[in-house]
Amino acid sequence: MSEPPIVVFDKVNKWYGNSFHVLRDIDLSVAKGERIVICGPSGSGKSTLIRCVNALEEYQEGRITVDGTALSDDVKAIEAVRKQVGMVFQQFNLFPHLTVLENLTLAPMWVGHMPKAEAEERAMTQLKRVRIAEQAKKYPLQLSGGQQQRVAIARALCLTPKIMLFDEPTSALDPEMIKEVLDVMTELAGLGMTMLCVTHEMGFAKAVADRVIFMDQGQIVEENSPHEFFNNPKSERTKDFLSKILGH
Repeated sequence: MSEPPIVVFDKVNKWYGNSFHVLRDIDLSVAKGERIVICGPSGSGKSTLIRCVNALEEYQEGRITVDGTALSDDVKAIEAVRKQVGMVFQQFNLFPHLTVLENLTLAPMWVGHMPKAEAEERAMTQLKRVRIAEQAKKYPLQLSGGQQQRVAIARALCLTPKIMLFDEPTSALDPEMIKEVLDVMTELAGLGMTMLCVTHEMGFAKAVADRVIFMDQGQIVEENSPHEFFNNPKSERTKDFLSKILGH
């Protein structure tokens, strides 16, 4: 018996208002430990798709199951799922008036009722993992953008999620800082973390992804292994997108 998938989208549809159909009949199964990169033009529904996984976005039709829990309007179900899912956004969303360490211990202490000493120990472990333990006492605005994003990744890891969602985590960064964040994400992937990552960093997709998904106009147009996806795209829309982003 193979393990059941950790995330399942079954014929999921979402509209904004009555007119904008942002997700169209999404069918997607994510295996435990699978690393998926989702790419596509702006407005294609990629960020909405991953934000549905931890109920930051609601959907109107179909069914989403995360680690065996069906996402519904049930607050308890949503809370249960959010405990399993870490999220990293474009903007770092750190509290500027708290130190790096305080940013990391806030949720474990308040949400998880963890003793302060244990929360701090866990936070330092994650800061070491993202290679910025020496910045623990600083405030976010004393750090570079790349360092702040690594703090945000460490903060998500402090809640020991089973699934990590990344929503264009490098798009707000200067080019020289992108690599340090992608390096940390690559290490996480090596640890077997289930990852869904919306990004335009195609080198990262080639190096890390088990599967690349291309979305356009709210649909999954194409999905394949990185090698096949980049070397042998099937759809004209995929070819057009890759030619723009890769410049050939």
